[in-house]
Amino acid sequence: MFRSPRRRDCDERLLVLTAVGVAAEVVHADSEFLLQVPGLDAPYAIRHLLQYEAENRAPPPPPPPPRVYPHAWVGCVLYVAVLIGVAAALSGGLVRLDAFDLGVLDAQRVQAGQWWRAWTALTLHLDGPHLAANLCAGVWFGYLAARQMGAGTAWLLTVTGAALANLLEGLLGPPEHQAVGASTAVFAALGAMSAYSWRERFQLPQRWARRWGPLIAGVILLGWTGSAGEGTSMTGPSAYSGALWLAALRAAIRLSEIVGDAATGARFQGLLERVPQWLTGAAALASLGVAWSCALRS
Repeated sequence: MFRSPRRRDCDERLLVLTAVGVAAEVVHADSEFLLQVPGLDAPYAIRHLLQYEAENRAPPPPPPPPRVYPHAWVGCVLYVAVLIGVAAALSGGLVRLDAFDLGVLDAQRVQAGQWWRAWTALTLHLDGPHLAANLCAGVWFGYLAARQMGAGTAWLLTVTGAALANLLEGLLGPPEHQAVGASTAVFAALGAMSAYSWRERFQLPQRWARRWGPLIAGVILLGWTGSAGEGTSMTGPSAYSGALWLAALRAAIRLSEIVGDAATGARFQGLLERVPQWLTGAAALASLGVAWSCALRS
């Protein structure tokens, strides 16, 4: 039934079989010890020995702690500087007087080809409370995302994801729809952080609640904080934005399934780690700069 170079291992299993009424003995043969039972009792003994092995199997080692990137505050400082800088430039008359109208997410003009409004609208706010709310929320979620993915990568994903969401909203929304604000960027940071946490630890041996917890928490927070409030949409609540978020979530899950094997995930992670954080951060800032350049020239 069992063999081992140590008699103690056989004696432990002998005690198990004795407790369930199976006659067994330990014999020494060559350089190992053998646990033997009568042939008729073998199936019964095997079942109990397998159960004993399953109950005494060592628990899996705890998952390694997640990697934490330094200098997460840098992206938050630049985020605050961009939003306050744009607000100061508009209120102080440092740019064209119609710059606010040129940067608004206007669905009719987006559908006419003015794609840059998807980026410029992220930097515009209607009043001080609207700006303050997005500053606080953006710094909080942006800092947490930067700690997970690095400041440059996190903010590039945040800006690009928010701009693409705005672009979809402009292309698919009614022509009269207009919106401004960095709320979409806040939601993009939250979504990126939740998806990254879920995908990073998906392969680890853990209970289903821990595996799916980050994604579920992200969906709950998006639903809790993602309703269009006063000042976000200039033409009333955007009822179709929830459908866009659900579509984006389904696409993200499908993409994770496609690249979910360990080898592909390791290659993708290695590619991200080879790109300098300053380069991805500069790309995020450059995208906003290019968008405003196009807006002011239009």
